Amino acid sequence: MAVIHDVMPAFELFQPASIDEALRLMDRYGSDGWAMAGGLDTFDWLKDRIKRPRAVIDLSQVGDLAGVRPLNGGLEIGATTTLTGVVSHPQVRERYAILLDAAEAAASPQIRNQGTIGGNVSQDTRCAYYRSGWTCYRAGGNICYADTPEAINREHAILDADRCVAVNPSDTAPALIVLDAQMVIRSARGGERVLSAQDYFIGPGTDITRMTVLQPGELLTAVRLPSTWGGSQFYFEKVHDRNVWDFALANVASAMVVNNGRIERIRLAANGVAARPLRLEAVERAVVGKPRDEATAAIAGDIAIQGAKPLRYNGYKVPLLRNLVKRAIRGAEGTWTS
Repeated sequence: MAVIHDVMPAFELFQPASIDEALRLMDRYGSDGWAMAGGLDTFDWLKDRIKRPRAVIDLSQVGDLAGVRPLNGGLEIGATTTLTGVVSHPQVRERYAILLDAAEAAASPQIRNQGTIGGNVSQDTRCAYYRSGWTCYRAGGNICYADTPEAINREHAILDADRCVAVNPSDTAPALIVLDAQMVIRSARGGERVLSAQDYFIGPGTDITRMTVLQPGELLTAVRLPSTWGGSQFYFEKVHDRNVWDFALANVASAMVVNNGRIERIRLAANGVAARPLRLEAVERAVVGKPRDEATAAIAGDIAIQGAKPLRYNGYKVPLLRNLVKRAIRGAEGTWTS
């Protein structure tokens, strides 16, 4: 299939100055409107002429969408806050260091200066077949090209797939899930709704055309970090092919409270291995009350890969996920933060 690169289709560009103005524009254009923050995902789609919105709504002038501020003992991060802004904020560094680690892992410094927290969690999958314009299930067709005998599927899902085996590319997503973050969504007609980060992401069994709950006309305006897991023992690790500017083959995040050497509370999530960022609740249940040691880590790793269905080229993700989860439980020298 021939794809025309680097020639963007025509669209109307709007630069609203307020959230309400942005929401009115999004309501007006609905599925024909495209909200743009840092633009890193947006311009890929537009240059390849695969997405053809009538209107692009540039959010860079909406001051209320940016910045980190205290809220109810935790923090609220505006959706257009850059990843650099997240990384450099002293309260994030002091109390939510796992989000710092995840944001720093997301890309190169130059990209973090442009990319936003809202864009990182809302970007579309990077499946090469889908991004190149193949008419797969996610694009409205009736086949998953990555799940065929001749497919190249090294980066794809081993868990939680339903027809589509594409994975979510966000590095900050699992960190936000373990922090029990709340995602604030607004629309001109529906007002405001607040969802947990775990429920913000959806798999193909829910809607094969989307990776988040966002509907046409809706906008992610903020991410709220409650105090619940602030200052916990954190672990984040990302495995990728290149040191910078690369998407995860797999990543894992955990937040843990340990008393007298035993795990009192824990949240654990992984990404890059499933069709959505996956909270590993069965692992959490299995390790609560147990010592944080090698034996508990081994139990956790084995539970994490139950039900895995590797494809032709991604079988390596099974031992990779198992080992990442083991490390997230027992810790690795120099990688625990609190």
